[in-house]
Amino acid sequence: MIKTYQEALNDGLRQILSTLPEAYILGEDVGTYGGGFGVTKGLVLDFPDRVLDTPISEAAITGVATGSALLGKRPILEIQFSDFLTVAIDQIVNEASKIHFLSQGSQSVPMVIRAASGSGTGASAQHSQSFENWFTHVPGLIVAMPSNAYDAKGILVSAVKNNNPVIIFEPKSLYKTAMEVPDELYEVPLGVAKQVQSGDDLTIIAIGRMVDVAKEVANHLSYGIEIMDPVTLSPLDIDSLAASAKKTGRVLILSEATQQSGISAEIFAQLIEAGFDGKISRLGAKFMPISAAKSVELGQIPTQADIMQAIDTLLS
Repeated sequence: MIKTYQEALNDGLRQILSTLPEAYILGEDVGTYGGGFGVTKGLVLDFPDRVLDTPISEAAITGVATGSALLGKRPILEIQFSDFLTVAIDQIVNEASKIHFLSQGSQSVPMVIRAASGSGTGASAQHSQSFENWFTHVPGLIVAMPSNAYDAKGILVSAVKNNNPVIIFEPKSLYKTAMEVPDELYEVPLGVAKQVQSGDDLTIIAIGRMVDVAKEVANHLSYGIEIMDPVTLSPLDIDSLAASAKKTGRVLILSEATQQSGISAEIFAQLIEAGFDGKISRLGAKFMPISAAKSVELGQIPTQADIMQAIDTLLS
């Protein structure tokens, strides 16, 4: 059945609540309002005791979720904008991600944080940031960024069943994009990259919404472009990415996050360490706050023109 990214997540959440009695949802406006982007719409009607509206305090939401996870629950938090993860960073970085280690494996925190991420909606500098770079730096956290509706539902299910804290960054510009999504419950494995399309001339490793941009560019080129989607950013499936890189001998890494000190640089470094010795380049967002003006915002992340120029350089 054709479903949007938002509908696939809603479907997954409903099925999770129906099959896992220890799972529950909490966050700002997740109840009657249906969530900041409509992902939890209607769920409170069927699960009134397990879809909980909270005060406007990301620190409190994450603290409650961490504690309840230690007591056997499987909380699913909605952070309306990934920018607001900064308010809960102590709970995430110093508590949830460390408890398994500090308890010598006797305790775990099976908690999932969903966070709407990135630009493309004119939400300006405090509601358009891409913070996946930050959280891939933290041991003890699993970080994923599904690029389509099918993966969004499957990754969510896998994350809820995982016994570690998982942050899922959902590119908000993708919520209305649609594709075929199974009605039944299914899992997309964490830590496994996907080949989006095959090619022999150049590999594009694209993250999140940049997968669709890469596909659009590839459709206009006569070259054989292979597109790889990491899906999970930590742990990173570098073996699959390196295999593609070595096959084509040329790599372009695309990320919506700020290029400086970013995940693209980490992938770049790990490819080199894995033995890749071909031509390689990367593109990410410009080192500046995201603008509310659409004319400016569109040029702050890699454009099709930027990508085509980078490809021409790599293939020259």
